[in-house]
This record gives sequence, C-alpha cells and structure tokens, in this order.
Amino acid sequence: MADDTRDSSQDGTASTVADPGAPPKKLRRGMVLGKDGKPCRSCNSFADFTSQTKTITKSTTGHSHVATSPPPACPPDVEELGRSSWTLLHSITASYPVSPTLTEQSQVRQFMGLFSKLYPCWVCAEDFQDFMTKNRVRAESREEFGQWMCEAHNDVNRKLGKKEFDCSKWEERWRTGWKDGRCD
Repeated sequence: MADDTRDSSQDGTASTVADPGAPPKKLRRGMVLGKDGKPCRSCNSFADFTSQTKTITKSTTGHSHVATSPPPACPPDVEELGRSSWTLLHSITASYPVSPTLTEQSQVRQFMGLFSKLYPCWVCAEDFQDFMTKNRVRAESREEFGQWMCEAHNDVNRKLGKKEFDCSKWEERWRTGWKDGRCD
C-alpha cells in the first residue's frame, strides 16, 4: 500500500522513505500518499495538499492565505471528487428502471464493481469495495437500489463525521424534487 512508506513521528508529521539514501521528507499527519509514494491529489483535501506542498496564494486584499478548494480547471481534491461522484451515483440510481431486467441488474452491479476499482482515491476505493463485500448491491428495483446507495453514502458520512441522510427521502432528493416545490 502507498502509506507503507510512512513513518509516524512524535511531532504529528510523517516522512516518506522512497530513497533509503536520501533524508526523509516530512509529511503532515493524515496526509494520504498515492501508490507512487507521493501525496495523492485525489485522496486529500486541496487545503491539506497545498499546505503540504507549501502553495500559498494571495487574496484580492493582498494577504496570503491557503486556498481551501482547487481553482477552476485544476484536478479535483477528495471533497470535490466525492461530491461529484455521489451526484453521479445518486443520479444513476434515480434513473434506474422501476422493474429492471436481469441484464440491467447485472450491468449496474458490474458498473458499481468497476467504479469501486477505478475510483481515483485509492483509500476511498478500497473502503467502498469493503462496503460492497459486506453489503451486496441491491439492484432488484429502483427502490432497492436507491436505498442501498443511500446506505452506502451514509456509511461514508458516518466515517467522515458528517450528518446522515434520511434514506426514506432519497427519491425526493435525487429524482422527483422536494415536495415543498423548491426544485420546480
């Protein structure tokens, strides 16, 4: 694994040991390394990534600050990638047939399996694969698939310390729009 090259130190940093003859480079605690041993753009927040690489930008007032999200047309950080991925996955769920054929069920299971293997954040990918091993994709109907996707999303939300979504409202959120009309 990528973080096999990390050694924790007592000051809350870590170091990489890519070249045994070179002095170790200090990494922030919690910095996720890619499989190449370098900080992973898609596995870390932009703020964490830029603080590691010491990228500081000037605000319009001339004060220095560390940006919290990637500028437009830059590779996504873990947060942008996650939000975009969940939007795609829930949108696929919302357009899934009410009564899918066996072929459609097989295709969506295959897609989810491939998605979990190809996801750019390897830590997230392995975590999702683990979830799918314990909770097989339920694709027998749109309702089952929607509930399963909501449960998968809530599993991630719990791990990130975020609020869980009421899965009884998944279709209203992702397919029909809120009953109060705010999406009309």
